[in-house]
Amino acid sequence: MSEETEAVYDFCVVGSGFAGSIMAMGLKQSGYKVCMIEKEKHPRFAIGESSTPIADMILRDLSGKYDLPFLGKISRYGEWQGNYPEVICGLKRGFSYYSHQKGKIFSGSHNHENELLVAASENDENSDTNWLRSDVDAFLVKQAKKIGVDVFEETGIAGLTRNRDEKTWNAICQRISKRVTLKCKWIIDATGSPVFSKNFLGTESTSEDFYTNSEAVFTHFEEVPHWLQYLNNRGIYTDDYPYNPDRSALHQIIEEGWTWMLRFKNDLLSAGLLFDRDSHFPDEKKNAEVLWADTVGNYPSLNKLFNNARLAKIPGQFYRTGRLQRKLDRTFGEGWVALNHTTGFVDPLHSTGIAFALCGVEKLLDVYSKQLEEKEILDKIKIIQDQTFKELQFIDLIVSAGYKSRWNFKLFSAAVMLYFIASVQYEQSRLKGVIPNTFLYADDMEIFEVISVTHSEIKELDQNRSVSQMNKLINRIKERIAPFNSVGLMDDEKMNMYVHTAVTL
Repeated sequence: MSEETEAVYDFCVVGSGFAGSIMAMGLKQSGYKVCMIEKEKHPRFAIGESSTPIADMILRDLSGKYDLPFLGKISRYGEWQGNYPEVICGLKRGFSYYSHQKGKIFSGSHNHENELLVAASENDENSDTNWLRSDVDAFLVKQAKKIGVDVFEETGIAGLTRNRDEKTWNAICQRISKRVTLKCKWIIDATGSPVFSKNFLGTESTSEDFYTNSEAVFTHFEEVPHWLQYLNNRGIYTDDYPYNPDRSALHQIIEEGWTWMLRFKNDLLSAGLLFDRDSHFPDEKKNAEVLWADTVGNYPSLNKLFNNARLAKIPGQFYRTGRLQRKLDRTFGEGWVALNHTTGFVDPLHSTGIAFALCGVEKLLDVYSKQLEEKEILDKIKIIQDQTFKELQFIDLIVSAGYKSRWNFKLFSAAVMLYFIASVQYEQSRLKGVIPNTFLYADDMEIFEVISVTHSEIKELDQNRSVSQMNKLINRIKERIAPFNSVGLMDDEKMNMYVHTAVTL
C-alpha cells in the first residue's frame, strides 16, 4: 500500500452533499485552504428534496457575499433552466396536501374539503425547485473543484488524532489503494449523520425529547402518472387550482402518516412513505418493498398511480429507515463543528431540510469569514449551537402538530398554517434586510408560544372529541395566527386554495 505526502489545510470538510460543498466554497472564498473528503463518488444517490423561498433567499445572499454566482443561478427555476438545464431539478410552485381514507377512492369537491394548495411563487420563472440531489451535489462538487477546493472522493477516514499543542488534526485517510495523511486546523462534519462525530469526536445522538416519531420508506420511480391527470380523469374539479400540483411538494395524507411525491423535469419521481410510529408502527418483519406495496395498496387512488410504476435504475431499490428524529448532544468542540443537517433532523414534512441546512452554513461562514481567534470562534459557535437546538425543537412542534391532526383534514389544514406563519415572518424579515437569528423565527417568543400552545391542544384533542370541540380549536388557531397572518391564511372564502406569494422574488 502506497503512502502519500502529508497535505496541510485550514479546514477539512467531511462529506460533500450540497451543504458541505457550499460550506467548503464559502471558506475557500474567505481566504482559507480547504479540502473536502467524500467516501463515495459523484454522482451518487441521495433522497429527493425541495427548496423553499427561505432556502432560495439564503442561496442568493451566499452567492453575493462569497462571490459564488452559480448559487444565485440555481435559486430560481427560470434562471436554473437558463444557465444549467443539464442539472436536473423540478418545478416547485408550492405545497400541496390531499387527504385519503383507507379503502376509498380519493374524492374532491368545489369546496376542496380534502385538498390544500399553498402557492409559494407567482409564476414558473421565479418558483422554487425540487432537487435531484445526485445531480445538484455533483454540480456543486464540480464548482468547488473549479475554485480551488481539494476534493478527495472515494476516501474514508481511518483515524483522527488531535495535536493539542499545535491545535491541529491529523486525519489518516484511505483512498482506494493509497493512504493519505491530511493535517488541518478545523474539521467540519458535513456527513449528515451522527456516525462520524460519534466515532471520532465523542458525541452521542438521541431521539429523546422529540414529539415527532416517524420512519420512512423511499425510492425513485419512473412512469408514475401525474396526479393532476388522475384528478381530471376522475372528474374532480381543479379549475381554480393556483398551480399544477405535480409541480409542487405533493403530500398525500393517509392514516399511517403521509407520502411525499417530488417530480423532476425528466419525469423521474422521488417518493416516500412516512409512518407515524406512535399510532401506526410499521411491521418490523416486512422489508421496505413489501411495506410500500402493502401500505399504498390500502388507498385505491395511490395504488392506481403506482400500479405500473417502475423503480428507477438509480437507486434500483427501496430504502427503509429507522426512527428519523435525532439530535447530537453537542455540535462543536476544539477544532471541530457539525453542520445543521449533521446536528439533527426531524421529518420531511413541509420541506424544511434544505433551508435548515443552509441557515446553519450561513451562520458558520459568517463567523469564520471574520478571521477571529479560536476562543472567540468557539464562543460564537456556542450561541449557534443553542439556536440550532431551539430550531429543532421548533420544527418538531410544527411537524408533530401535523401528524397528530391528520385524522381530520380541516384540523390538519389549520395545523399546517403554523409552518406558514413562521416562514412568512422569516421571509419578510430578510426582505427588509434583517437576517433573523434563528431559522423560522424559532426564538421569537410570541410565535413560539402560539405554536407550543396549539401543539399541546392538538395533542390533547383525540379523535373521540366532538366536532364542536374541534371547530373551537380551529377558530382559536385562526385567532392566534392573526397577528402574523399578512397573507390571508385560513380565509374561508379561499376554500383551501392560496394564490398568494410569500416573498417578492
